[in-house]
Amino acid sequence: MIYNNLIYILVVLLILSTRAVPAEPQLPPLVALLLFLGKAAGYLFLARRLFAGNRRASAPEYFAAEQKLSLVAILCFGLDIYLLDAPYYFAKLPLAATLPATTEWCGIALFFGYLSLLWLAGRPVYGAVFGRRHSARTFLAANLKVNLAIILPWLLLSLLVDLLRLVPPLRSLLATPWGEPLLILLFFLLLLVLFPALIIRLWGCTPMPAGPLRHQIEQFCRRHRIAYADIMLWPLFEGRLLTAGVMGIAGRFRYLLVTPALLETMTPQEVEAVIAHEVGHVRHHHLQLYLLIFLGFGLLTQLISYPFLSLLLNSGLFFDLVQLSGRSPVTALTVASSMALVALVVLYFRYLFGFFMRNFERQADLYALTAVGEAAPLVRVFEKIAWLSGQIRDLPSWHHFGIGERIDFLRASEADPRRATRHHRKVRLSLGLFVLALAAGALLLAKMPSDLLEGAPKSRFAEALLLEKISAEPTNPLWRHLLGDLRFSRRDFAAARTAYEDALRLDAGNPETLNNLAWLLLAAEDRRLLDPPRALALARAAAGLSNSPHVLDTLATAYWANGDRARAIAVGEQALKQEPINRAYYEEQLRRFRTASFPAQLPLPQ
Repeated sequence: MIYNNLIYILVVLLILSTRAVPAEPQLPPLVALLLFLGKAAGYLFLARRLFAGNRRASAPEYFAAEQKLSLVAILCFGLDIYLLDAPYYFAKLPLAATLPATTEWCGIALFFGYLSLLWLAGRPVYGAVFGRRHSARTFLAANLKVNLAIILPWLLLSLLVDLLRLVPPLRSLLATPWGEPLLILLFFLLLLVLFPALIIRLWGCTPMPAGPLRHQIEQFCRRHRIAYADIMLWPLFEGRLLTAGVMGIAGRFRYLLVTPALLETMTPQEVEAVIAHEVGHVRHHHLQLYLLIFLGFGLLTQLISYPFLSLLLNSGLFFDLVQLSGRSPVTALTVASSMALVALVVLYFRYLFGFFMRNFERQADLYALTAVGEAAPLVRVFEKIAWLSGQIRDLPSWHHFGIGERIDFLRASEADPRRATRHHRKVRLSLGLFVLALAAGALLLAKMPSDLLEGAPKSRFAEALLLEKISAEPTNPLWRHLLGDLRFSRRDFAAARTAYEDALRLDAGNPETLNNLAWLLLAAEDRRLLDPPRALALARAAAGLSNSPHVLDTLATAYWANGDRARAIAVGEQALKQEPINRAYYEEQLRRFRTASFPAQLPLPQ
């Protein structure tokens, strides 16, 4: 449950991070509210219907239903964010202006609202499948506490960044290229130490009472040189789940967690086997390696993002779809980027992270085999967990291997110790390849051109934005004028001429549009578009409205193109007198008027 929800929450965070707060909602507030309430009611109905059809479900069927409903919750959440513009309403809350993270916190609360509907609908089935009876309040609180641990670091970091931005000197530090990454690094270093203590308080853990069993665990840890802060009772789902865990990288801040149900169900030897498994994670440095794998995802995201955006913005299909959908290019790009990031999260954590998790668990099993001296105690633990948890022995797991698979591997490794050696070698080789890939990725990222999104990608995206503006404001000549400038700059002369002509039909007295169209009719590389007589008429009209140097230069060039060198030189000298900075250009123009003949290569807009 926790591992699946980790992926779901990462997807939700990506959706939140890629959706800016809109200036105005797409739908009227009352319509958006009715759609939201209808969707939430529909989700609750679906959850109850799905679980009602599984009253006699097995554990695999229960988890399958929970997974399906979690995915539907993400879909509903995405609709709230992208279609119903939930961030717009979150941003209206009193604290949002001071603490922008408020909008993202509200987004997380919204997603947990959907999950709460799921948990409440599935509670009766959960009790029937696993033989555990929980009140609605207890069941909901337990699920929220477990999942809050996943999101807590992000919540604290976002709050800290907003608070620091309220302090002017720190705000300046955060604005530097290295300020925010440095803050995040320091925060996580601090969190590595303090996070376990925060979580055990959040979960309501209490120290394991003194007694023979605690003494046995302490002796085992002492023999295996494992430092820890305390051994805690973990009251997960009223302590009725059969599980254990270890939290904390540093020994003085490390906690061993065991649920009361596990201590009640297992013999002292079996409890020692469970603790040996958790100690195996520490001895093999799995917690540190998990952090490395998380950092790898950040690097991979940075490495892929620019090439992906470049590929997308160079794709004619993308802009065709934008036109067909009638959506804003910004929205389309955001949605496409979000979908790509969601796919990356699922693939990375479900397969690569899952691969390491499964094999780390197997290493911990092997450590328990060696520490205890035989496979039987841990095998009995697994068999009891499988039976007491709803006959889940053959339930496949992407993050732990199935219980049956783990039992088979333990017995095979006990019979042939070389299997354990081969497994450890496999893990070391996989980690080596992963670190090598990270190093190569970091090198590629450092060598990646900083202007990858410049040129054609940027130009095509700008054109899509202008076309959106033209569609939204068809009588505003500014957007057509800017579209003409953009197309002229990339030498799409025929399309630029069309845009300028459309702008002049809306505003025939705009000197800049008159001037730019005149220059196009003089400078176009496609000679079929050259039209010196009309260019002269346009240039005269522009000069009658503005005597700016560049407008006079266009008029002088039009005279020259029409064979009137004297007027061209006279107007060119007038333009030169008014231009104190770029004199070299105007002097070159005068030289052209005196010595060259039209057509000649004229400078084009950059």
